[in-house]
Amino acid sequence: METTLSQQQAVPGTFTAFARFVLFGGGVGLASSFAVAALASWIYWGLANALITAASTLLATELHARFTFGAGERATWRQHAQSAGSAAAAYAVTSVAMLALQQLVAAPGVVLEQVVYLSASALAGVARFAVLRLVVFRWSRSQAAATVRAARHVHATAACTAIPAGPVMLSRAA
Repeated sequence: METTLSQQQAVPGTFTAFARFVLFGGGVGLASSFAVAALASWIYWGLANALITAASTLLATELHARFTFGAGERATWRQHAQSAGSAAAAYAVTSVAMLALQQLVAAPGVVLEQVVYLSASALAGVARFAVLRLVVFRWSRSQAAATVRAARHVHATAACTAIPAGPVMLSRAA
């Protein structure tokens, strides 16, 4: 019974998963910005950014696998590759948005740049959440749901076969 309850809790609803996605992804992103700045004081900024981006993508994928999408276990290499692909696509979306801004506005102000970047980042984040939930971690969720259904079946079967013997059965045994 305990296993069934823990597995039911392991598969979060969409709102809970999205809140965790924002929390873990945002937390890793914030920590990464500080890590890039610190590492860039020792090595070339571009290399520091690439290293921290790779490490933070691995970390975020692990967090998403274990907590956000309810797999409760480590991410597979396939999930890491798919997650990295979705992160690269999100990076491309924000880059294209910023390039388009530069083409459309000769000298955009800092506020306009931030609005465009954050809007593109939010759009890419929602799309990335959908890809991770519906594609990358779909198997883990469906596997967890099947395990919960199987555990319910076993529990129901055990409950049905655990019916105590009636008085007639006891008198035969005596």
